[in-house]
Parts: sequence; structure tokens; C-alpha cells
Amino acid sequence: MQRFVNSLPFGGLIAPSPSQKPLPPGPGMVPRPSRDVPTSATGPQLQSLAPLPAGPSTPMPLGPGPDIAVPPSAASISPAVPKDVPLTLAARYGRESAAVNGGLVWRVYPVRPDIAGSFRPVREDRTPTPTLALPPGDYVVHAAFGLASAAKTVSLRNEPVREVFDLPAGGLRIEGRVGDVRIPHGQIAFDIFRGSQFEEGEKRQIAAGVATGDVVIVPEGTYHIVSNYGDSNAVVRSDIKVQPGKLTDVTVTHRAAVITLKLVGERGGEALANTSWTVLTPGGDVVKETIGAFPRVVLAEGEYRAIARNDGRTSEREFKVITGVDGEIELLARR
Repeated sequence: MQRFVNSLPFGGLIAPSPSQKPLPPGPGMVPRPSRDVPTSATGPQLQSLAPLPAGPSTPMPLGPGPDIAVPPSAASISPAVPKDVPLTLAARYGRESAAVNGGLVWRVYPVRPDIAGSFRPVREDRTPTPTLALPPGDYVVHAAFGLASAAKTVSLRNEPVREVFDLPAGGLRIEGRVGDVRIPHGQIAFDIFRGSQFEEGEKRQIAAGVATGDVVIVPEGTYHIVSNYGDSNAVVRSDIKVQPGKLTDVTVTHRAAVITLKLVGERGGEALANTSWTVLTPGGDVVKETIGAFPRVVLAEGEYRAIARNDGRTSEREFKVITGVDGEIELLARR
């Protein structure tokens, strides 16, 4: 029997049979209570074969009993997943200026490139004041407002973060006129360069082919505008200053007119098709070359010479352009 007891797992429990004398108390054993000591147990008393703990212990009952709660330290604990941190973004025209309430594009990039060496945005938003939920970490936030932009490095840890970007920019809206007449949409376009036309050095173009009435957002500063009416020599240059938070309207006045060229076999006759045209200045500089029966040419005010070539024959005529006076120039084909 003693061998069986010895073979039990450490801390096992066993009750002695009626014919077996109780084992004498020994080290690590609890003596059986005396018959003179009252007890509430009605079954056989058990003895623990495990070494006693340092402090007082409660005997463990045999058989089914209440479920024993597993202490949290003994449970399997999964690694905690970091919670997303709110990042609120806003922009203003300057430290003492109003907030930008439209036209913004927000992009959030990681601070390090991906395995391909590229920086790809992890989030994009076009609302004025977005709140983005992002995992903790470091990011580069880029704010674009038209042609104006700004970037910041933002660190997200445990607390919500709010970042305000200063974008000192203004709007630029341009139209062209000849006298008091507005040049129709599609006949005029504008190129915008940074800096004054009178400054030395090459100017950097920031926008090309801007249409009449379009609003271009640019950083505050001085710009010069190149206004192209038609596609020949009706070109006007002007400087303008843009202030932050304001829309600047610019009107460019051209001294030009629309001229229609026509080659006929007789006065008042039908225009001859497949005619090649060259328009020159009095000094011989070529202003425009085109082909057609009725080409329309926008020319700056001044004097010109038109040369028409058709069926191996050449005709030419001098004419004058007056601002705002559109007209038709008729050439008589030589026989």
C-alpha cells in the first residue's frame, strides 16, 4: 500500500481502509483529529501527502465541487493590439487669419518608404477638417490647397492629436477684354509665372493655359501673367500681387482685332479653297502661317502684309489692324 501511495502524483489524496492502521504523523503530514475533538465531517478524513504550504491552507474536498476560477496570471493572454489614435487636421490662411473651409486635399504618408522605395499615402481626405484614425506611429501629413501646400511630421502615441497648417495663399481669377468687350471663353488663355516680369533670371511657370473665369489658388506673392489672345501676336504681359485669404480679379486689356482673310477670283466672288497664307510685319517678320479659304487671325494693333498662294500664283496686300475693329481682308488672285 505504501508503494501505491508513493506512486501517486505529488499532492495526491487517499483515504485509509478500515483494516489499515493510520500512518504515524511524520514530516509534512497532518495528524488525524482525536475522537474527543468534534468534527462536522461524516465521511473518512483525508490526509495530504504533499508538503504543507508555508501558510494556513484549506483542505480540498473529494468528488465534484464548485468550479475553481483560474487566476488571470495563469490564463493565456494575447498581445494587446494598439488602438488607433484620432488625428484632427485643419488649415488657415495665416496665424491671425481665417480658416480654410474648402478646396483642401489631405494626404498622410509613412515616414519611411515601402520595400519598393516609394512613399504611398496611407490615407487621403478632401474635407476641410477631417479626423483620421491611425495606428500609433510617425507620419508625414501633406496639405494641398490649389498650388499652395505645406507638410508636417506628426507623432501619434496614446492621446488624440490636432494639427493646424498655415497656408498663406490667395485666389487669382483672370479675364481678357478688347475695349469694353469681354473676350469669349476659349479664345484667350493665360500662363502664370512666379515673380515679376522685371526681375532678373528665368521665371518658373506654375500654371499654363488657364481659361477665363477659372480661379487659381497660389501662394501669396508677386506673379506675372502672360495673356494669349488667339495664337499669333496678341500677347499682353502684366504683374499682379496676391494676398492671403483674398480673391484677386485681374482684367487684361488687349489692343487687337479679329481679321478674316479671303482670296477671290474677282471682287466679291467666292473664296478660293486650299490657299496658303502668310502674315508678316512691315519688317518682314512672320506673324502667322495658315491654310484655308477663310482663315481667322487675331492680330495686335498695327500694320501688316498678307501673302496668298493658290494654284502656283501669289497675291499680296498691305492692311492695318485697329483695336476692336474686326474685319475682312480680301485679296484678288492674279490671272
